[in-house]
Amino acid sequence: MRGILLAGGRGTRLQPVTRATSKQLLPVYDKPVIYYSLSVLMQIGIREILIVCAPDAMSAFRALLGDGRHLGIELSYAAQARPRGIAEALVIGEPHIAGGDCALMLGDNIFHGPGLGERLRKAAADLDGCVLFGKEVAEPRSFGVAGFDEDGALVSVEEKPENPRSKQAVTGLYFYDDRASRIAAELSPSPRGELEITDVNRFYVEERSAHLVPLDDDFLWYDTGTEESLFDAGAHVRRLTHEHGLRVGCVEQVALEMGFIDAEECFRLGREMGDSPYGRYVVDVARSLDREYREGEVL
Repeated sequence: MRGILLAGGRGTRLQPVTRATSKQLLPVYDKPVIYYSLSVLMQIGIREILIVCAPDAMSAFRALLGDGRHLGIELSYAAQARPRGIAEALVIGEPHIAGGDCALMLGDNIFHGPGLGERLRKAAADLDGCVLFGKEVAEPRSFGVAGFDEDGALVSVEEKPENPRSKQAVTGLYFYDDRASRIAAELSPSPRGELEITDVNRFYVEERSAHLVPLDDDFLWYDTGTEESLFDAGAHVRRLTHEHGLRVGCVEQVALEMGFIDAEECFRLGREMGDSPYGRYVVDVARSLDREYREGEVL
């Protein structure tokens, strides 16, 4: 499975702060938003990831993440000339997917919860068509919403419905089989001129090959496209850091725990960030997993 990370859009709901930068580069407490979404793809075990972004933002993403080799992954980049919908990322990413399964992740989404990586890896291993991830929300009319029959099977996906069939919002992480790019390419633009991801999901729902994995109350999901959600996500990450010593979305830690890099590389990455709290945390992660670095120097 390969990954596509969509980091496009104009970020109009976050202006004026997005006039000079991409919303995925805005900070959520101690790191850019895109760290959180990238870490999710890495937790699945995905090492080949395409970042789709606006042409004028590409240099900033490259400066931040490079080619990914320092994390033991392979990052490539493609431009979305103008925002034409989430599903267009599947069309742009078709050469990257290369006829295989893919995970599409929205770059402004944050997920956190116990055993998240294990749950995602199981869903990827069981993929047979399309897997969506749902989260119960108080106001479903603001999201794509899943509908179920009396047996709990997924039977509909509606975008911002006036009368939602459930409170299960479809989150910004999608697993697809090898047909997704073709399905997206054959879509007609919606009235707002976009290729809608809901239409891709509806294709799989109608052929009964779409499944929804609900994320229960132990899991948190943030769509950081508004000032309030951006603040709430930052407050949550800060609380976890101060109360539990955990830095959610630490890509260096995920790379080490997934076996993409070793403790020596993790230690080096932390040291490169100087005396920042985040850098010290990365150093401590390396020390905790390899005795050579517990004293801060190679024995």
